[in-house]
Amino acid sequence: MPVSIVGMITATPSAEVDVPQGSDLVQPDYVRRFSQVHEAAGFDHVLVGYFTNAADGFIVSSFAAAATERIGILLAHRPGVIAPAVAARQIATLDQFSNGRLAINIVSGGEDSDLQRDGDFLDHDSRYRRADEYLDILKRIWTADGPVDFDGEFYRLRGASPVVRTRQQPHVPIYFGGSSSAALEVAGRHADVYMTWGEPLAQVDQQIRQVQAVSARHGRAPGVSVSFRPIVADTEAAAWQRAEEIRERVREMRLRNGLALKDHAPQNAGSQRLMQAAQGGDVLDQRLWMGVASLTGARWNSTALVGTPEQVADALAEYYRLGVNTFLIRGFDPINDAVAYGKDLIPAIHQKIAALDDQQGQQEQSAAA
Repeated sequence: MPVSIVGMITATPSAEVDVPQGSDLVQPDYVRRFSQVHEAAGFDHVLVGYFTNAADGFIVSSFAAAATERIGILLAHRPGVIAPAVAARQIATLDQFSNGRLAINIVSGGEDSDLQRDGDFLDHDSRYRRADEYLDILKRIWTADGPVDFDGEFYRLRGASPVVRTRQQPHVPIYFGGSSSAALEVAGRHADVYMTWGEPLAQVDQQIRQVQAVSARHGRAPGVSVSFRPIVADTEAAAWQRAEEIRERVREMRLRNGLALKDHAPQNAGSQRLMQAAQGGDVLDQRLWMGVASLTGARWNSTALVGTPEQVADALAEYYRLGVNTFLIRGFDPINDAVAYGKDLIPAIHQKIAALDDQQGQQEQSAAA
């Protein structure tokens, strides 16, 4: 089946090698250009992340949608920050204004200190129970024939209005990530696409099997998204050289900003899994590079696939064989990498997946003959 390619945009130039400083952290012209570069490069969606120290994602998404024509917007949204009935209207409104191009990425976990910046002091498992309740409310409002009442552990509603409908039916696609057992339970109930970071093949296979088992209990079968930071060049040697240059730049940046280089102790299960994988070596599965994940504590998608566009496409195809149908790819040089991906990597991915699908079709025909 066709795969979906997701990129990521921010409101100011930023990456592990270029941490934004000063007060100029909202740059509309940059958002416009960044969004249009992704659209021209052939991405299907762009992720707008949720940050407690950066521009508001709803507004960035609205601006990006107005600056583009085709590309989808994947809006990261944290339950608990906005009341669910209000969020239901905001999301539905943005889906209408974007002509049905919106999806939401529900972000429940993370570091306690980050959530507390927005006044959220719930513990880990409570956050996921709240997310479950939150998504129940969103979907009820989006699909109800009349006013919605709700009584739960975290929310109580009387007569919530469903009149502002999403353009997409029955509602906008829901992306959901998380590696803990609490997260997998919520994903199994609600996710249209389950998201995980770029781990070794065996670990991703395990994650997929776990979320499929939970989803099956609810009669559901979500798609799967895996996130990577591809480092590509015309030759494999040049790609690995670039990876080492990126590692050194990240190291220098972290030293300059007084950030730790080792002895990381991330709270979220996804980061813990990446750090555990990194103990197996700097390079796993031939070209899965853990260099930046090890330096930063893997607090976000930080693993890279390194090689030529064809080699990286081959590596991604192995994840496709496991059941992955969405790839979130973003670079360490955000705009230039997006352009480069559109020139060589994205076409190589689609070509490789099409070839695999043709091969599978031929095998099924032979088996049926």
